[in-house]
Amino acid sequence: MAPPKTALLVIDMQVFFESMTTAALPNIIKLCEHFVKTSAPIVFTKHGHPKSEMVAHSTSQLVRKWNVNGSIGEGSAEGEIVSELQKFLPKANKTPTIGESLPGPESSQFPKLLPKNTYDAFINTPLSSVLENAKIERVIVCGVMTDCCCDTTARSAFNRGYETWLVSDACGSANKTQHEAGLRGFGFAFGEVMRTKEVISMLDE
Repeated sequence: MAPPKTALLVIDMQVFFESMTTAALPNIIKLCEHFVKTSAPIVFTKHGHPKSEMVAHSTSQLVRKWNVNGSIGEGSAEGEIVSELQKFLPKANKTPTIGESLPGPESSQFPKLLPKNTYDAFINTPLSSVLENAKIERVIVCGVMTDCCCDTTARSAFNRGYETWLVSDACGSANKTQHEAGLRGFGFAFGEVMRTKEVISMLDE
């Protein structure tokens, strides 16, 4: 039996969150390098809000929760993917916006960059179509924040029937307590929590 076709989801590795990912970044790079080497699919997400949401009494619950000053505006410098991961991004001539994937979700070309504006990377994005079209069976989730976008997206993947791994040392959050809470909750009722070395070892088997 062939192993499950696997995709790497790199969640919101943006300048805004850079201080939370000091320990995780080297392991995310290792995962990306492994997926590039094996020509396996990588999907990056990029969190941001349009100007219409970056206002007081926003229609976005996230902006209401974190306030405008604690939220990322589309097109802002702090919303860019960190420089160390730029080499893994798809080559495109323009910055995508919410609801747009470059290249399109029907394309088999990877990596992909999917803008999003809520915790769950499956909401308001073509991620479901991207994974279905690529016949993905397993997703590996890394990035930031462990207990918000990573956990929510990983749970959503699990609930959609994907075998889901959350990579403990390739995720970051506001502090150790929040990070560990996210891992503990996901591991208890959803998918596997693994370290980068374990992930690569199992993929190589």
